[in-house]
Parts: sequence; structure tokens; C-alpha cells
Amino acid sequence: MGNPAGVRRNFAALERRRMVAARLLGQGLSQSQVARQLGVHRQSVSRWARELEQSGEPGLRKAARTGRPAKLDAAQLHELEQALRQGPETSGYANGLWTARRVRDLIEYRTGVRYHEDHVWRILRQLGWSCQRPTGRALERDEQNIRHWKKYRWPQIKKKPSASGARSSSSTKVD
Repeated sequence: MGNPAGVRRNFAALERRRMVAARLLGQGLSQSQVARQLGVHRQSVSRWARELEQSGEPGLRKAARTGRPAKLDAAQLHELEQALRQGPETSGYANGLWTARRVRDLIEYRTGVRYHEDHVWRILRQLGWSCQRPTGRALERDEQNIRHWKKYRWPQIKKKPSASGARSSSSTKVD
């Protein structure tokens, strides 16, 4: 059945549960009793009991990480984050915007590892970065003048509903 999308497994908690099962099995409880007590399937307890028999408690220890191994280690990720904090200008870009392509190129330049642009966002989220869009406001923008225009000028020029009882220009409306 697996986990819902985006939900990570707590490997430490899973290992603790297997160790509790090993202890309960060692106390002489049946696999069904252990399954009920831990709230797991009997087949899981059966698999754990088989592994306990073959390899002992070390066989129930933390399983290896699932999925493809990461291409960047913790030191490389730290170096990448430091480079990102320095800004794109220090990497030779004209403006201060990090794009997926720029980050991809930075990763390749610094580590020799090439990622697809779509995967770069996963790495950025892992580092705690999020997508930020520039406001796109002009430097010459006068906030006080804008507030004044919205408060006084806009009400003068916006359309108002016609007064009730005014004649309609519709040819289908009866006068």
C-alpha cells in the first residue's frame, strides 16, 4: 500500500517497533498476539520472526535507505547553499535572480554533477529554499501618489450604476 505522496517514513520509529516485536517474541508471545499488540499485520511479524531467526537482532536493525543514492553529499550541499547565499552576481550573472537553469549550472560547475532543471527544485526545497518571484515594481514608483489617485481620482472616473427609473436604451424593454 505504501505511504501517501509526500509523507516520509520514520525509519527510527520503524526500527523501534521491530525491536519491540523481537522482545515480545522472545517472551514467548505468538506472532498473532505481537501483531495485535503492535497494530501491524501478522505477515510483517512473521517476516520479522524469520529475520530474527536467521540474523538475530542485527537483522532487524535499520534498513538501508530506499531509492537511488543522492549524487551530492552533505558537504557539497553545504557548499552549494553558501554559493547560493552569495547571490547570482558573484557567479557572473547580470541580475540577482536564481533560476533553475542557473542553479543547475552552479551545481555542475561546483561539483561536476549534472541535474535536470526539474530536479534542481527538489534540491532547493531540501535546503529550505522556496520559489520567490520578484515584485516587478518600478524603482520610480511613488506610493503616496498612488494612494492619493486611488482615493480621489479613481472614484471620479469609474463607472457608476445608472439611477433607478432612468430610461433604458434597450429596444426590448417596455417603457
